[in-house]
Amino acid sequence: MTELLKKAFEKAAAVLPEYEQDELARRLLSAIESDEKRWDMLFSDSAKLERLADQALEAHRTGLTEPLDPEKL
Repeated sequence: MTELLKKAFEKAAAVLPEYEQDELARRLLSAIESDEKRWDMLFSDSAKLERLADQALEAHRTGLTEPLDPEKL
């Protein structure tokens, strides 16, 4: 545990009533779970990204791509 997180928990325990501590804990856990779900979703899309990358490489290998000219952007 980092010092900052430890300090935040200690301060919350010292100054907040129990019901507010519980609400803070619920919100923190909810945020963590939400982030975990977001990462799971992003990684589940990695197979799709891999297919797109394979398609792009195949297009390049078969000459269907052309060099990017930054002046034309």
